[in-house]
Amino acid sequence: MNPIRSGRIRKRLIWLALAIAVIVPIGAAAASPLLAWRDPIYIAAGFAGVFAMAVLLVQPLLAAGYLPGLDGAGGRYAHRWIGGVLVAAVAVHVAGLWITSPPDVIDALLFRSPTPFSAWGVIAMWAVFATGLVAVLRRRFRPRSWRLLHTFLALVVVVGSIVHALLIQGTMETITKVVLCTMVLAATVKVVADLWRRTSRAG
Repeated sequence: MNPIRSGRIRKRLIWLALAIAVIVPIGAAAASPLLAWRDPIYIAAGFAGVFAMAVLLVQPLLAAGYLPGLDGAGGRYAHRWIGGVLVAAVAVHVAGLWITSPPDVIDALLFRSPTPFSAWGVIAMWAVFATGLVAVLRRRFRPRSWRLLHTFLALVVVVGSIVHALLIQGTMETITKVVLCTMVLAATVKVVADLWRRTSRAG
């Protein structure tokens, strides 16, 4: 096969696989019978959380330049903008839950909720907001210090979000949720390891 054509097919397959990985869990959540008894605001809040989980799969791939057509500066630019989208999605998720049940959100924020997933969700939320703030203030840090802090916060976001999602028995379908969380963790670990090796060689 022609190498150019083979490369194009490979690129299309990568994007197709990513699209399936993102769309299937969202579609499965949309088909959940639990939505029939929920208010529209609660449903919107829930899907903001599902969307945020999908974004967590894309973010490390963009940061490392693994997506065809979005490598190098283009990938980093998209990573920054989608990071802003992630912050907005988490804000919508929390705001929607606040509107539907303020006492539950207050208990979660004060770490006194009886449901374990709440604490992990709050940890992930603050880590997302901190990551966004650190990104905005990037020029105030030394490059190496910024990378270490950004990577640490990203790991907290990923671990907190995965545990939060897995502990919830809600809108997301179980199998697709587990698969998505596994892919998010695998992508994050792979990218962090690769970037760490690159930094070590450069240093």
